[in-house]
Amino acid sequence: MPYQHANGIRMRYEEWGEGKATLLLLHGLGSCADDWLLQLPALGPHFRCVPVDLRGHGLSDKPMGSYSVPLFAADVAALMASLNAWPAHVLGLSLGGLVAQQLAVAQPEAVRSLTLINTFPGLWPPPAAMLRTLWSRRKDLMRRSDMAQTARRIAHQLFPLSGQELLRAQAEERLAANDPAAYRRAMWAVAGFRPGRALRRVACPTLIVAGDRDEVVPMAYKERLRRLAPHARFVVIADSGHASNIDQPHAVNEAVLAFLLEVEGGQVGAAGRSAAEDGG
Repeated sequence: MPYQHANGIRMRYEEWGEGKATLLLLHGLGSCADDWLLQLPALGPHFRCVPVDLRGHGLSDKPMGSYSVPLFAADVAALMASLNAWPAHVLGLSLGGLVAQQLAVAQPEAVRSLTLINTFPGLWPPPAAMLRTLWSRRKDLMRRSDMAQTARRIAHQLFPLSGQELLRAQAEERLAANDPAAYRRAMWAVAGFRPGRALRRVACPTLIVAGDRDEVVPMAYKERLRRLAPHARFVVIADSGHASNIDQPHAVNEAVLAFLLEVEGGQVGAAGRSAAEDGG
């Protein structure tokens, strides 16, 4: 697996696909580039897919010090530059969606389009359900030196249904492998993300994807994101939780691929509007 030094750390990434345009894929909190295994066969024939392990995750470096979403985005921008992957379509899930938003705000020239899956424009003010989620994770991490209890709880939130036992077990194993200190630093980075009205400056085509049974990020957050990006496309994935790309991969792949191909074909203008809506 390839590594690249970027912004002072060593980052793990993968490359898959045959397309000329680059698609950068950014995973959720506590996960890694393997989040996207079910997307690569569908998107790879059309795009140069580059899934990445963010700082503190997977096989990338886990340096000491505080983490922030702007720091994650700076890492990703440096990696993109080193891989000659600028500008790129950027697809982010949850934490990855925060990093994608920040990248589009801070370095808009790096981002050809945004696809945001089950993510949010900052946590505050938080609904009660999100407060309970954050508090339970904090208690687990403060009581224990390993990730086992936190991993078990999150895996059940991701895949709560009968018939999802294998997906739940895989998620628990992946989450439990996290370095607890790095996970805490990443969690506080999520809590500190507040882009506010800066998101209104994002002009690239944008797709927001929302699982209708997401127990991690309430729909209220996705509606908040929708209001800050009023011209973005908004797609709801039926019978899907937080990890929509895993529990409903065909629906997600269909929505994402249709959007990206339209962008590449020049049929989608700023913030996800169609050519007809733009007057084209």
